[in-house]
Amino acid sequence: MDRKALARDYKNTPRPMGVYRVRNTVNGKAFLGTARDLPGILNSQRAQLRMGSHMNRDLQRDWNELGADAFAFEVLDTLEPRVTPGYDPRDDLRALEALWLDRLQPYGERGYHGPRDSH
Repeated sequence: MDRKALARDYKNTPRPMGVYRVRNTVNGKAFLGTARDLPGILNSQRAQLRMGSHMNRDLQRDWNELGADAFAFEVLDTLEPRVTPGYDPRDDLRALEALWLDRLQPYGERGYHGPRDSH
C-alpha cells in the first residue's frame, strides 16, 4: 500500500473516544478528561507535561518533581461512535466523564481537580 492510501485509511478510521486518566503512581492522584481521539489526547498530555506546559499546574509540578516514570496514562472508558448522520458526541462524553468523576472523586488530596470542577 502506498503512503497516500495509508494516510487516507488512517483519516477514515474512526478514532476511539472516551474518558482518560493521567495517574500519579506515587501518590495515587488522578487527572481525568475526555476526548474524541483518545490516542491523540494521551500523546498530547505527555507532550505538554514533557514541555512543562500542562494546563493543570499541580499535575505539572508533580511531573517535574517525580518524573515521567511516576505517571500512568490510561483509557478508563470508551464511547462507541454512532453512525447517525450529524452525531455530536460532546453530551455523551460529558455524561461519561461525570460518571467517572463521581466514581473516582479526583478532588483535593485524591486528584488534580478542584472541588467539583471540570478541570
